[in-house]
Amino acid sequence: MHSIRVRVGVLGLALLAGLSSPTTATAVETAPARTPTVEEQRLTQAVPREILARSGFDVVAPRLARGLAAAHSYTQARRVVTREGAALWRRAVDRVQGRGPAGGDLSRDDDRPLYWARLGMTTEVRTWQPAFTMTDGQRAALLDTLERTSRGQTDIRHPRHADGLKRVLVTGFDPFTLDRDIRISNPSGATALALDGTMIRTANGPARVETTVFPVRWRDFADNTVERALRPYLPHVDLFTTVSQGRVGRFDVERTNGAWRGGFPDNENIGRTETVPVADPASQPQWTTTTLPYTAIVAADTGRFPVYDNTGVTEIPAGGTEPVVRPDGPTAGSIARAGGGGNYLSNEIAYRATLLRDRLGLHDSLPGGHVHTPVLQFGTGNTDPATGTVTDPEFVRNRLDIVAQVRAILSVAAGA
Repeated sequence: MHSIRVRVGVLGLALLAGLSSPTTATAVETAPARTPTVEEQRLTQAVPREILARSGFDVVAPRLARGLAAAHSYTQARRVVTREGAALWRRAVDRVQGRGPAGGDLSRDDDRPLYWARLGMTTEVRTWQPAFTMTDGQRAALLDTLERTSRGQTDIRHPRHADGLKRVLVTGFDPFTLDRDIRISNPSGATALALDGTMIRTANGPARVETTVFPVRWRDFADNTVERALRPYLPHVDLFTTVSQGRVGRFDVERTNGAWRGGFPDNENIGRTETVPVADPASQPQWTTTTLPYTAIVAADTGRFPVYDNTGVTEIPAGGTEPVVRPDGPTAGSIARAGGGGNYLSNEIAYRATLLRDRLGLHDSLPGGHVHTPVLQFGTGNTDPATGTVTDPEFVRNRLDIVAQVRAILSVAAGA
């Protein structure tokens, strides 16, 4: 996801991602229908509607709505949500990877149909008035199920025993900063869709890649969505990489991650300025570090964008009160204010994933860390969100090149 960094002003700021209830056919829910979130309300705009229509994903939310309307119990509703959420993820992966119909003229590599279709689905669940009693907790559980299934978090299928086959886990993000330009695509999300379930060649043999995509919402991270999604798999993989959009024209392998939220608004236009909230805060470190083979990655010819080993952080030195930029990493006893990847959710997913790695006792045995991709840019003459088109040939080429370079970086990292 796009970083908010000190020293650069890309986005301003000095920042561098149940049980079934008794039901009857005539009972009605006593609580009023929920209001769509800020994120869901953007669906009324022309660009999301165009993206959904030009990909064929405009049928997804209505199909879920029909399934919910036919549900006569919470158990049935949960079954519908689970089925349709998983189907959305598989449909998005298949479209990007060239399986089945394209559904329209939008290029297959596009990650945005998944994002907007999911929001249509969550809107249906949030506002649905069932013909039976359903509690707020049960509605929340349905939304949680939809989020996990439609993000590929229940679809990770690494073989437990495969001689010579490496297992790689990759995460991406939804589009974000949509109020600045609602056309935005996130190359990390596109990468996740392109690589899910694929095989890559490495210097040490083949590797299978499994992926998932995370929301750009502070509240989900505070609810431990990262840890819940990754904990079952980290002990069984050979390498993991969290990926997000970073700076213009370059890749960065982030050396250090910081335990600080810098306050930049998320996709719900909510900001958080605080220490990253984790379980057992008494043992929480201010910094975590990558175990990716960054020297090998930076030295390899992986594509048209340069790749950097980014060692800088922003800290409050021990005994100090003001933030200081440290180009060579944190000093002893300092307090984090920005990791190499900033202090937005891209830094936070890297911090949480590597902290989880360390708490599982895998620091010395599991390569893992964060890679920032270049910013995905529209073509010349198509940069104005008020007058521009939702896609163009240069935009597509840039996304394809970024995805291909992430694949090459993973090949180097898994073979190092």
